[in-house]
Amino acid sequence: MIRSALLLLALTFLAAVATHAWHPKAPAWYLASEPLKDDEVDMKTIQERWQGDVLWIDARLRQHFEKAHIPGALLLNDQERDALLIEHIETLQDNAKPVVIYCDGHACQASRKMRTYLMETMAMQNVWVLHGGWPAWEKSQGTIR
Repeated sequence: MIRSALLLLALTFLAAVATHAWHPKAPAWYLASEPLKDDEVDMKTIQERWQGDVLWIDARLRQHFEKAHIPGALLLNDQERDALLIEHIETLQDNAKPVVIYCDGHACQASRKMRTYLMETMAMQNVWVLHGGWPAWEKSQGTIR
């Protein structure tokens, strides 16, 4: 009897783990979220502080940008940064909005590198990294435009 109960419990646990692993909208295993770093901003803050009116910069590879990107975002990645900077220089110089840079996610450092590059090269201020990157924007279902 106990053996059957343990087997049933183990199978139930395995089914739950498998369902979570393959479900496209599976919730996090825990509710604690990673705190924002000093140079980061999240989707909620973008909406509350600036009503979503920011200049988006996509620091991902061109093929990812061409597949999908935030509407109105400028492509400015490390691989093509000098040519792309020249292409976007006027927009960047005339910009009065906060700048939010995103890349492929938490582990991606391309947005931080681009932030440093813009702050040093263009002497830009009010430049932020999107906490969670592209996946965070996708998760918000594109409500910020």
